[in-house]
Amino acid sequence: MASSADAERGGEEGDGAAISVVEWQGWGTSSPVTATVMEVIEDIKALARDSDAPMTFGGLGGKLKGTFKDQEDKKHRSVYESICDSENKMQFFSARQIACRLLGNRGHLCGKCWLAMEDCMCSRLVKCSLWCSIKFWLYMHPKDFLRQNNTGKLLWQIFGIQSAALCLFGIREHEDIMWSAFRDSGKGMVWFVYPNQNSSPMSVEDLFSSGPFTGLESQKMDFGEKPLNFVLIDGTWSNSSAMHRRLKERWALTWGEEHLPCISLSTLGASVMHKLRPQPSWDRACTAAAAAGILWELHLVPRLSIYGLDKQAEAVENALDVLLDALVQRRLRKGRSITRKERHNNCI
Repeated sequence: MASSADAERGGEEGDGAAISVVEWQGWGTSSPVTATVMEVIEDIKALARDSDAPMTFGGLGGKLKGTFKDQEDKKHRSVYESICDSENKMQFFSARQIACRLLGNRGHLCGKCWLAMEDCMCSRLVKCSLWCSIKFWLYMHPKDFLRQNNTGKLLWQIFGIQSAALCLFGIREHEDIMWSAFRDSGKGMVWFVYPNQNSSPMSVEDLFSSGPFTGLESQKMDFGEKPLNFVLIDGTWSNSSAMHRRLKERWALTWGEEHLPCISLSTLGASVMHKLRPQPSWDRACTAAAAAGILWELHLVPRLSIYGLDKQAEAVENALDVLLDALVQRRLRKGRSITRKERHNNCI
């Protein structure tokens, strides 16, 4: 019988081998294996070889458990405290989160849908081509990496990693790839989907009626090699503020402007994931629902209606239904509640 997400998993199953490029990219990225993550993985393995306690994982996120966890915590806390530079501290924090999740979920989660092997939903997802003139970037917090109920992963499962790219927060190689793509596309071709309460974000309608694309005719809307980039901040609401600040800092360094170009969505209703996953309030949308909202609103722009964006939005919504059903069926099989817990925090 396959192991459950809550059962302890030994560290010997597949963990002796290095993380290969194929395995790393199987989780949803096109980047090479990042040096910082590999360094932490090798440190954990070295500690396991020198320890008399087994390396075991269990629970959500494939967290380290037991005596070995205490030893690993002590070692890496010492390393963290020895780092003086705040940027290097943050990079180490991110790399350690990702390294533990990679090792802890090896051989347990499907490398594509991030569900336990017995719950794999890959065969139920219908792939779809995304309009070539737009690209999604999933700017993901390390604590959301390999989370089974994460919805951002659906975008590259449906559209492919070239149309929906993963960028892990705090991983220098990933962030450099994303910002290099932004520079190639140009400042006016990058928009962040974030409900920033301290500014007045544009709507999708504003973008094409009074924004940089005003006056373009429909036959000129194919931007070719310079797509319109939409950045989706993929993390819990408590982590999103830090992610937003980091994006603002990099934007200022890149283009010398303080404010990020943000857009808001006007057509979003309650996400289907509200039925299962708690959110700070009912007006907050999960990442995939936000992507579907962008596609629906782009479809409503008359000169974009010919590109099948409504079908692409439906593909995302259908994938959300598949994920929700897989998670519900797992909880029912495990005898767990499928009722959404109420939350009373309306802050981001």
